[in-house]
Amino acid sequence: MKTLTSIAGMRAACRGLRAQSGSRLGFVPTMGALHDGHLSLVRKAREQCDHVAVSIFVNPRQFGPNEDLDAYPHTPERDADMLRDSGVDLLFLPAAAEMYHPDFSTTLTVEGLSGRLCGASRPGHFSGVTTVVAKLLNIVQPDQAFFGQKDAAQAAIIRKMAADLSFPVEITLGAIVREPDGLAMSSRNAYLNPEQREQARVLSRCLQEVDLLVAAGVADSGRLIDAARKTLALEPGVQVEYVAIVDPDTLLPVDDVSRRTLVAVAARVGTTRLIDNVLVKG
Repeated sequence: MKTLTSIAGMRAACRGLRAQSGSRLGFVPTMGALHDGHLSLVRKAREQCDHVAVSIFVNPRQFGPNEDLDAYPHTPERDADMLRDSGVDLLFLPAAAEMYHPDFSTTLTVEGLSGRLCGASRPGHFSGVTTVVAKLLNIVQPDQAFFGQKDAAQAAIIRKMAADLSFPVEITLGAIVREPDGLAMSSRNAYLNPEQREQARVLSRCLQEVDLLVAAGVADSGRLIDAARKTLALEPGVQVEYVAIVDPDTLLPVDDVSRRTLVAVAARVGTTRLIDNVLVKG
């Protein structure tokens, strides 16, 4: 595995891989603190592409003023070992100053979608995401880019951005990877103490409850949201931000789950903000 820290170096390395006859380049952008959810995307990329590039960059532009940028887990040596063992060809590890020069002044926003779900309580967050993802796609120029279903709103916004701006890339989603107790894998899980981790399991439990109700024939979104909130209320230490049932592409609320629908939840456990979701169809 070759590690690059400059944009010029990464561009040249990716260009060399793409130049090989019949070669497809897959790309997995991450913020590091890797876990098996990230590695599942790497495995998917290796299955579907000839070469795999991964970036690790904790993007300051997607963190709000009171969010956890300074405390975000930082394990570059461990991450590099995991990626090397997973057969990654290129690792892009830029500094913030490399990605954003002092007079950087461009922001990319997907209007409408960027203010929905997590965007409603995190103004500017998704603009920071789309700006850095667009920049990374421009640097790497992959044939296929891989993102996780856990960040469902982010995935919808990136798909829309790529389509609107005619990026020549296929956006592929990987399924949520869960801990044995059902908790969705997240770098932020490291913030949870044992009691909080036990409390956090209620997010996946409320989604399982919704899934069971849909399988039993309940289609009304209001009833399903009420059921999810009742399950979440069993853990008073969990502060619910939203429970939403939306179209997975537009992120707009839907009245029922008669077609493929996203059920999403966000909550704080202590000071840690967690998200989870499930796709259902009545």
